Amino acid sequence: MEVQLDEDQLLLRDSARDFLARECGTEVVRATMADPHVSAEVLWKQLVELEWMGLYAPAEHGGADQDLVSVSLLLEELGRMLAPTPFLTTALLAVGTVERFGTPEQQSHWLPALSAGEHRVALAHLESAPAWDAASVSLESRRDGGSLRLRGRKSFVQDGLTSDVLLTSVRLGPAPDDIGLIFVAADAAGVKRRPVDLYEKTRGWAEVEFDDVVVDASALIGAGDRGAEAFAHLLDLARVGLSAELTGAARRVLEMSVEFAKQREQFGRPIGQFQAIAHKCADMMVAVESMTSATQYAAWSVGADEPDARTSACLAKSFCSDAYTRVAGDGIQIHGGLGFTWEQDLHLYYKRAKASEMWLGDGAWNRELAAKELLD
Repeated sequence: MEVQLDEDQLLLRDSARDFLARECGTEVVRATMADPHVSAEVLWKQLVELEWMGLYAPAEHGGADQDLVSVSLLLEELGRMLAPTPFLTTALLAVGTVERFGTPEQQSHWLPALSAGEHRVALAHLESAPAWDAASVSLESRRDGGSLRLRGRKSFVQDGLTSDVLLTSVRLGPAPDDIGLIFVAADAAGVKRRPVDLYEKTRGWAEVEFDDVVVDASALIGAGDRGAEAFAHLLDLARVGLSAELTGAARRVLEMSVEFAKQREQFGRPIGQFQAIAHKCADMMVAVESMTSATQYAAWSVGADEPDARTSACLAKSFCSDAYTRVAGDGIQIHGGLGFTWEQDLHLYYKRAKASEMWLGDGAWNRELAAKELLD
């Protein structure tokens, strides 16, 4: 199936590309690496003014009520510039989860606030085991009247340093699927955030400890037997959104590599005229176009609740993370020794590729999930 973009979607993509080229250049990304709070605050305010935060939210709660394909187009442009912002986790994951699994009270409370950009949300899931499934959740949640007391630790929380709300997976009972999702204020008593010195420094990675944190039980999303379903849907949205980001980043690496191959000369002619370089650029282009197709189909499938939604989301994440790592590596190879220098931007894209390769599970993990879905 080929996803046909309408005029509004093309306008959204083109206007987003123009804006981010002006306001989110390499200098913003590099400033974030030195201080994730300052530049993240400036960019966030700009995104809020553009009303992008409510793109996926229902109109009755202050949103634009756009489909997942439209959101994925915007995420592709954000990924193209390595935008250091928790748009994915806030405007897609938090909004999409509350809209589908939240109670009417939760929807009325969270959706207008998220659409207005009043909160920045980080997804806190990974623990001691590097697994993205319900069974790996062990963060203890103990009932105390109308509250829950949380105790445990979350690792490698993307944008955990700059977000004010943590969308956290918690263990509710002994069964593997007996889990839930809960919003926790990042400044709540007992919440301790520590920076993680990861090679990818544009995301504000954090380790979060929950030391007897008290949260109102009404903040629990997907209570009862819907917790695992809500978490699974969140992961489907996340795979689509991340695949879109990776597609945009890979396209930018391709553009930089082709431009360099046209300008750099060896033996009196541009290196792009040599077969080794030309073939590598062609392979990169095929990979990027394939990433685009896989992502847009997954966005349509998940957004329309098609029977193959989970399979397509897993396969998109598997293919896009693997393909982007190859494209980023090939881009460095085309630039030669220059590609390894700090002044060039390629190492930023390669580091983002390696970090994103593991977030939400690597290619093998997602291919196995897709196989299980097909066999079931």
